[in-house]
Amino acid sequence: MPISANALVKRFMTYRWFNSPIFQRWAGVSPSLQEGKVPISIDLLVKRIKVDRCFSHPIFDNWAMSNPDPLTIAALFHQLQLFCSSTRQGWHFPTALKDLGLSVQGKLMTEIVDSESNHGSALAMMAGHIVNRSARRTICPNIGDQKAVERQLKEFSDSIFANSPGYNRDTGLTGQARQAVAVFERRKLSDRRSTYKNLGTTLALELVANQILIPGMKVCLVDSSLYGVTLDEPEMHYLLEHWGEIGAEQQHERKAVAAVATALNESTQADIVAGIDEFLVSLVRLLDVMNEALRASWLLRCCQSTCVCAR
Repeated sequence: MPISANALVKRFMTYRWFNSPIFQRWAGVSPSLQEGKVPISIDLLVKRIKVDRCFSHPIFDNWAMSNPDPLTIAALFHQLQLFCSSTRQGWHFPTALKDLGLSVQGKLMTEIVDSESNHGSALAMMAGHIVNRSARRTICPNIGDQKAVERQLKEFSDSIFANSPGYNRDTGLTGQARQAVAVFERRKLSDRRSTYKNLGTTLALELVANQILIPGMKVCLVDSSLYGVTLDEPEMHYLLEHWGEIGAEQQHERKAVAAVATALNESTQADIVAGIDEFLVSLVRLLDVMNEALRASWLLRCCQSTCVCAR
């Protein structure tokens, strides 16, 4: 009796090695998935995202271990705050979903966008606070002034990243950060393909933010004890609001998964997967260049320590 393609796929997925990270990564970029030839479930999409290198990136552990200098911290926060700012803008994305008949998805995306409004000032306050604590003196005198803090962060970014290929002195963005930001500029488009790619990007973003970025920031800023801060401090409100089971990112992840799950089918999955890939590739490049700055800061500190000891 002939066996159907779907039955073959289901049997294939029962094999133990199918769930190995190496195979998941290979399966995630296979031409059949990109072309939409093999149906893919939301569970497999989530697994596919979780085996990306972003999920094992050492940047936050390295931050906690290297104890970077205030200049480097400020430069890293500048890259992070501009990247995060780009992810908060909904542009035409929620409306484009509704125009495609995806009113539920449009509502969920609107809720995510609305919940992220005004978070820029909280992130700037936390950044200024950490820079001051790291320096053990006041570098950012008015951490409640978002624009003032962001101007100072950019000045430090110019010092650290100025010689990086593709660095833009007007914005203070590295080439890698500009690529990551550009992914979210796609939300200004409202055509069908861009809209489904935006859905995939949002799914990957919320998974990474909830499970890697926010927990990682807690590790290097709070758990490391480098800066003597706690989540209860008003200056750390940004991290408190986003972290944990009742945090904003947990809610965003659930909404993103629900939105993609009901929109995922053979005709949409190729674009959704493409949106996932574009985001993950750009983010890991950004994390890599930030990690190099941490490494440079650590090496400089080691050299300075060695010189002192030699005297």
